[in-house]
Amino acid sequence: MKKPIIKRTSTTTSVGDAINDLLDDYKLKGRFNEKRLIDSWGTLMGNTIANRTNRIFIKDKVLFIELSSAPLKKELSMSKDKLLLIFEKEYGQGVVTEIVFM
Repeated sequence: MKKPIIKRTSTTTSVGDAINDLLDDYKLKGRFNEKRLIDSWGTLMGNTIANRTNRIFIKDKVLFIELSSAPLKKELSMSKDKLLLIFEKEYGQGVVTEIVFM
């Protein structure tokens, strides 16, 4: 496998920009954003929802969330579109395209 060509410029870039360029070059940005979404679940949704979340993972751009509360599962199921908009705003379009509550 060929190594990507590293572009050198005479301008100074921030560490954040350099990391984004690296993630883009190695085509890791999608997986990175998936991991960030999972890690920030508690912050995004709050302690009440996070404490009732047993398991969360992403497979093929589908977010699977296992909840211990049936009423919460029903309430979140009705808010799927709102959740997808939150995730899109925070992590960019296409990180997850569907949500499944278990």
